[in-house]
Amino acid sequence: MEVRRRDQRTDLLSPTSSGAETGRAIVIEPWIKNPMRKDAVRAPSATRTPEARLEEAVGLARAIDLTVIEAGLVTLNDIRPATYIGKGKVDEIAGLAKSQSASVVVMDCPISPVQQRNLEKAWNAKVIDRTGLILEIFGRRARTREGALQVELAHLTYQKSRLVRSWTHLERQRGGFGFLGGPGETQIEADRRVIEERIARIESELDKVKRTRKLHRDSRKRVPYPIVALVGYTNAGKSTLFNRVTAAKVLSADMLFATLDPTLRAIELPHGARAILSDTVGFISDLPTMLVAAFRATLEEVIEADVILHVRDMSHEDAEAQSHDVAQVLAELGIEAGDARVIEVWNKIDRLSADERTRISNLAERQTGRNRPLLVSALSGEGVVGLLGAIEARLNEKRQTLELSIDPADGAALSWLYRHSEVLSRELRDDGRLALSVRTDPKNAEMVKHKYPGTRESKPVS
Repeated sequence: MEVRRRDQRTDLLSPTSSGAETGRAIVIEPWIKNPMRKDAVRAPSATRTPEARLEEAVGLARAIDLTVIEAGLVTLNDIRPATYIGKGKVDEIAGLAKSQSASVVVMDCPISPVQQRNLEKAWNAKVIDRTGLILEIFGRRARTREGALQVELAHLTYQKSRLVRSWTHLERQRGGFGFLGGPGETQIEADRRVIEERIARIESELDKVKRTRKLHRDSRKRVPYPIVALVGYTNAGKSTLFNRVTAAKVLSADMLFATLDPTLRAIELPHGARAILSDTVGFISDLPTMLVAAFRATLEEVIEADVILHVRDMSHEDAEAQSHDVAQVLAELGIEAGDARVIEVWNKIDRLSADERTRISNLAERQTGRNRPLLVSALSGEGVVGLLGAIEARLNEKRQTLELSIDPADGAALSWLYRHSEVLSRELRDDGRLALSVRTDPKNAEMVKHKYPGTRESKPVS
């Protein structure tokens, strides 16, 4: 096994201080030499270097307080059906696990239940694949009832397909021919039914959550507060940016999946308009499909958003590959590349050298119109004012500016306009009428025109 080189800036082989040590772990990054093979599970992520993937796997292990004592690459020509990696590497890692007293081995790839069982026997340690590790992190990070339900649903969906491993103590009873299974089959089927029943109950509860969220969204639509959603790769700085813009105290840390449960706060835009900013769960490469399905109720905030801020960590060596992974998850949610709602936010420019910063700025300048990314530092606040202006401009593209007049004594009418639109200007005319210029979304614009005859559209105020 090729041993991983340590990062001089931050030693990722040391445990975090967020909690008690979970165990001593070895992290293995299997890498297939020919990524175009049919059995090569990493073909779509070929742009990311194996070293970067290993760094990420170590970060995931640290996120559940594992003490990573060894981490390295294992290069493969073929995937072995029984153990994923070759016998020589299995024996080498077995010796390493024994000498280092490792209780956990993380395989940064999807492995079958049979492969997991065989490796655990060979290494005398618990084996976790990438999906299991991410599920474990999500289980620890969930704080709300909704988050816990979503994680449990994903866990059960994952566990349902692995009952062959979960009941290894019944292996001797699994014989039989034709329709005559051994007694162990009855136990496995019973457990599968228990899991399916629990999944059905959770899905029912999540449907209630989904309906409640829809009611909340509908109530927000009655008040002209558009939704701005933050999306991006995990650890891209979304929560730090959220805190910077809203003055909230959402947990932000140099840790993968530091925050999980969605948070919404009101923000004020440069010309006085208000919007709701939503901080969502971070994405990651090879995000388990059951997690995307389980968190769909939460991610509907992104689907329904008026503006989507794709936050990218431009100081990361694999920023482009991370962007590709986020785009894939967004596509699964029905948000395709080139969606007019998406604004790219190039974050962490404070970490860049002068030369690199110039290169990034030139790269951004070469992109025109709505495709031009915005450079910010969520940590220092640089570029945040420009970002708020860009959000307001993007929102205003869909809104209508209306000119109307009302009786100055009609306080109820004036109050209604302030609640349902953005009042840009008000002036008392010579004829004693109060002239107003308001800006609102198309739905509320129709209501304004209906309530106040004589209302006319004007050119949008930028």
